Amino acid sequence: MGMRKARPYVNGVWIDDERESTPVLGPYQNECIGFQLAADKAEVNEALQAAHTDKKQMAALSPAFRAKVLYQAAELLEARKEEFATLIAREVGKALKNTRDEVERSIETLKLSAEEAKRLFGETLPGGASERGLSSMALTFRIPVGVVAAITPFNAPLNLICHKIGPSFAAGNVTILKPAPQAPLIAAALVELLLEAGMPAQAIHMVLGGKEIGEQLVQDERVNLVSFTGGVPGGRQISKTAGMKKVLLELGGNAGTIVHEDANIERAAAICAKTGFSNSGQSCISVQRIYVHENVLEAFVSKLKEHTAALIVGNPEDEQTDVGCVVNTQTAERVRDWLEEAVAEGAELLYGGKATGASVQPAILYNPKKQSKVVCQEVFGPVVSVLPYREIDTAIQEVNDSEFGLQAGIFSNSLEVIRKAAIELEVGGVVVNGSSNFRLDHWPYGGIKNSGIGREGPRFAAEEMTELKMVVLQDLL
Repeated sequence: MGMRKARPYVNGVWIDDERESTPVLGPYQNECIGFQLAADKAEVNEALQAAHTDKKQMAALSPAFRAKVLYQAAELLEARKEEFATLIAREVGKALKNTRDEVERSIETLKLSAEEAKRLFGETLPGGASERGLSSMALTFRIPVGVVAAITPFNAPLNLICHKIGPSFAAGNVTILKPAPQAPLIAAALVELLLEAGMPAQAIHMVLGGKEIGEQLVQDERVNLVSFTGGVPGGRQISKTAGMKKVLLELGGNAGTIVHEDANIERAAAICAKTGFSNSGQSCISVQRIYVHENVLEAFVSKLKEHTAALIVGNPEDEQTDVGCVVNTQTAERVRDWLEEAVAEGAELLYGGKATGASVQPAILYNPKKQSKVVCQEVFGPVVSVLPYREIDTAIQEVNDSEFGLQAGIFSNSLEVIRKAAIELEVGGVVVNGSSNFRLDHWPYGGIKNSGIGREGPRFAAEEMTELKMVVLQDLL
């Protein structure tokens, strides 16, 4: 692949000068795989000014043109699938099996966004519903918000950018992207591909850097909407500083999945092992807390151990690997600390948990205390906790007793139990006979409580990234 260099892309220019570059380290070998150049405040300002100036021009592009560009981008990505999958594996330590899946999903997300460009519908509302409006009617249509600041994380560094740029461009906006500092190379590769697909230079800017760059975007009056995926502290900060603009936040979770006594235990265990440890648990909806009915506890735990033991942990770029590593050694150390804390507070470590460098062996804990971090906070690492329950009401209550509410899963074959869980679980999505960690890219994805504000999925994001405009026609008769 050679050494890649990620550079800011501002006002149609890739910025490449003598400034100091930062090495990008691949977490598995902890070796340098490329370099990035951070943007400075003046360049961020230039991106903001250009976006503000060009937004009307971008809004005037036809939906057919926007769709064509996004379809073309999907086609180019299809042709470079392997190259992009390898780059993600190398840059963030996610196993090739997972990164190939991510590239597939990204292609789908771009296609879905292309379709949404043609579906920004409005409606007509008769005035005669009111006596005062007998000879009037109203029409509504959707107009772009203008400038979208997109701030993305490292855990799905390609698909989550597609989930922001795709709908934003489909809706007629200019996007200023600030990707995760841990994954600038894949972001740069995607921006190059979008430009090659025919996306106008004025439609996209990319600024690289840390928190201060993000804050400059969030605070600026020229930004009309901030779309952020990341942690709760970042989300809180954005809520505070965004001012009078729309904010879409996809934040964390400590997802619960319930395994009831009438569940298919083999299926539940296989799915929980796969979705608890894929991407080393670095997903907002990764299975973290598994509430298991005491009558099936033993059977479930032995199957869960069996399926977890079968996972191959190793080099993310190896075809066979199921679980690569976490994003850096600090994360691995934190996960290890949280495991030790849980055990010190009374949990039993049933399996795994060894850490070397950024690699953490999938870990299964039994019955940690409620106040242990592995239960009440977001682990974002390969750790699941099995917690027994007797009454379904208790299990639902425990899942709900969380600052988060993104997605939850329930395994059961009782319609009554499923109905109860579907209604009572306080989350944005309930997956029945699957774990919390299931998402299709066209579905409305998002949560309540500290899990965020708004929904993603191209149709829903494109709607959030537009404003409703009404035209009233009077005296029509």
